[in-house]
Amino acid sequence: MAERRTPTSRSGLSRESPLLGYDERGNGLDMPREPEPPAAPAPELRELRELVPAAEPGREIDDWGRSQRVFDLIEPLLDFYYRYWFRAEVEGIENVPSDGGALIVSNHSGALPPDAPMIIQAIRHEHPRPRPLYMLGENWFKGYPGVSMLTTKIGLVAAHPSNAQRLLRDEERLVLVFPEGQKATRKLYWQRYRLRRFGRGGFVRTAMRAGVPIVPVALIGAEEAMPVFAHVPLLERLTGLLYFPVNHAFPQFGLAAALMYLPAKFKIRFLEPVDLSRYGPDDADDLALVQRLSDRIRTRIQEELDDLLLARRSVWFG
Repeated sequence: MAERRTPTSRSGLSRESPLLGYDERGNGLDMPREPEPPAAPAPELRELRELVPAAEPGREIDDWGRSQRVFDLIEPLLDFYYRYWFRAEVEGIENVPSDGGALIVSNHSGALPPDAPMIIQAIRHEHPRPRPLYMLGENWFKGYPGVSMLTTKIGLVAAHPSNAQRLLRDEERLVLVFPEGQKATRKLYWQRYRLRRFGRGGFVRTAMRAGVPIVPVALIGAEEAMPVFAHVPLLERLTGLLYFPVNHAFPQFGLAAALMYLPAKFKIRFLEPVDLSRYGPDDADDLALVQRLSDRIRTRIQEELDDLLLARRSVWFG
């Protein structure tokens, strides 16, 4: 008959060992316990603040990662494109509010679209009270380290409802959004200035919940400045890029194509704001209302695009 082994603890001692607090029969001993040390006092708020890194005014970085210093470094290049290459003409800049939050909604187009930087420069140079403009962008930007770093420094913020509410309602910022999304940048040259569907009206819900107006924008020139002639799905899969366009500069010039815009004449028209003050946050749950307002804004931008194109004599000279 096999000998019965006495169970042991993790330390290798038997359960009956006096070292574990048991007598010879395995009964527990009344051993004095050491008093527990008193709980440490909760740190004061002043002590916690000392752990927060001090502000670095020289960097001028805000909570969103936007760096005014980095923006100032690249602004000469943006100004070159704005003033001399695209020779941007701006109408209706007075429709952009001088204070308070506002959601700016624009058409979007072209490979590596230059429309967002030109709208930023239009507000900086033409508005009587220029303010920083933040852009809500797709999360795919975060997958490209170099692109992510630069776009964040100039004001790109991930398109999330919480980010939008904080920017518009809490901080009362100007925010730019492109409701067409990625579908717009995939448009081919023959599809230019034909607005894609504005999703399910998410931008309208965002403005309603934040209690801010919507400023529609119609912009022409971007689709000729960086046209898309074709897409190569096989190379999209092989390279892992969001899309692989073919145009006058890519792929033959590689990354240098990012600066090889054609000198199309830009016209930027800021339209009269859409006042949503009569709607409350609860109205954002009315899907029919949201879709109706979204379609109305989309139609309005399309009509202005058609008007700008009809009045244009030349792609290059306006």
